[in-house]
Amino acid sequence: MVVTRFAPSPTGYLHIGGLRTALFNWLWARHNNGKFILRIEDTDLARNSEEATKAILEAFDWVGLDYDGDVAYQSQRFEIYKRYIQKLLDEGKAYYCYMTKEELDRLREEQMRRGERPRYDRRYRDFTGTPPEGVQPVVRIKAPLEGDIVFEDGIKGTITIKADELDDFIIARSDGTPTYNFVVAIDDALMGVTDVIRGDDHLYNTPKQIIVYEALGLKIPRFYHVPMILNEQGKKLSKRDGAMDVMEYKRMGYLPEALLNFLVRLGWSHGDQEIFSLQEMIELFDPKDINKSASAYNLSKLQWLNAHYIKNSPNARLVELLEDFGIFLADHDKKEILLDALKERAKTIKELAEMAKDILEEPSEYDAKACKKACKGEWREILQAFLDKLRSLQAHLPTDFHAIIEEVVNEKEIGFGKIGQPLRVALTGKLGGPDLADIMAIIGKDETIRRVEKLLEAKNENN
Repeated sequence: MVVTRFAPSPTGYLHIGGLRTALFNWLWARHNNGKFILRIEDTDLARNSEEATKAILEAFDWVGLDYDGDVAYQSQRFEIYKRYIQKLLDEGKAYYCYMTKEELDRLREEQMRRGERPRYDRRYRDFTGTPPEGVQPVVRIKAPLEGDIVFEDGIKGTITIKADELDDFIIARSDGTPTYNFVVAIDDALMGVTDVIRGDDHLYNTPKQIIVYEALGLKIPRFYHVPMILNEQGKKLSKRDGAMDVMEYKRMGYLPEALLNFLVRLGWSHGDQEIFSLQEMIELFDPKDINKSASAYNLSKLQWLNAHYIKNSPNARLVELLEDFGIFLADHDKKEILLDALKERAKTIKELAEMAKDILEEPSEYDAKACKKACKGEWREILQAFLDKLRSLQAHLPTDFHAIIEEVVNEKEIGFGKIGQPLRVALTGKLGGPDLADIMAIIGKDETIRRVEKLLEAKNENN
């Protein structure tokens, strides 16, 4: 059975690079009817944040990535790590190192002065003497002294690291707390993880973890190291480029399915297909198809996808989503007309909310450029003629309002813009927007009359 995991550290929010890694792991587990584990790597007690843990779980909940079993917390597994550290000590595969930080710093300075790569010199590897007093030792693992560490990466191919590039790295600090590369290997082995899909910034942690697996006789998983996401200029993605809290995307009005569709295409593809349902992703995803090169974050692609998912969302769902942005349509009798008129035009739910607000709330001011363009010539007489007709007729549906506009256009023998532009300014305060007949049907006959009268009053004869 394929078992994957996502293992964030709760020292900050979950950003989109992390979410993409989680998605790849989740898809591969679901593709194989396997297991997906969520493990919080909170061994760094000084830097852990309960808020960050909550934010990670909240992001998973929002995008709909479920995990099997309970969330695993490394901070609750210290006794397990301690037993395995002791096992390595007892078997002579690890040892206490009494070198102080000052001694290590001096050694590194000397090595750099000689043009050597700074590294620990293994002086306590086979130490049998009396330990120096007053030094709390660290525990180091005995790394191989010769040969190569070789592993097959599912994306990058065969990776070979010479043993002499690795020193006897620390597996337990002087206070007894275990280190990252040690606990990751222990947890992945004990949790039955078969496939590790993670960012290629972890590539050089892998040989260290293989040393731990081999020292303890544990099964080594398959590795896939995913190239990072770059910005549109080919540089490391910054917060300004989009490497922000996943929940910030929700606050900006993106839909979770759009974000997941966007992320799956950052580094993975299936022919020329751009739109993927979650089910299609599960059926088609294979980590071997992940690109070897880094992918570029493209905001316009995300907006295009989001617009697609908004356009294809049922109106009932949009009503719920808009409530987060202060637009409450549940009891509005024209909500269907409103949403049908706007959802073709919006790139985000936030933008949809702003467009709805422009229609539902009367304009508090009129755009100066729009007024200059629209309110000229016989605009007053044209709007007055429109008002006279509207007052005398029943009008509820967009077709009713459209018929009245057409009557004025035909009687006055004018182009549509002559009435459309000033009418649009009266209704929304600016030019541009959905069909005028839709707007009037949404706000109703009485409100339409009130807004047109207000513009006529606001613009005196000198304007």
